[in-house]
Amino acid sequence: MVKGLIAIGAGLAVCAGLGTGIGEGIAASKAVEAVGRNPEAEGKIRTMMILGIALSETVAIYGLLVSLILLFVF
Repeated sequence: MVKGLIAIGAGLAVCAGLGTGIGEGIAASKAVEAVGRNPEAEGKIRTMMILGIALSETVAIYGLLVSLILLFVF
């Protein structure tokens, strides 16, 4: 029973990647839209997009880390 609940918790922790994937897709689409409107600011837009995507990716990594801890420690 406990192993099953731990597995469910690990699965829910990995679901954090779903939200980050959607967020990264929205960020990339808005960056492409911004470059289309103002091509001269492409460098700044790209830098801010990469920084934002990197910060949002940490949520997915934390979710994976929590799921691995749940599976292998308990």
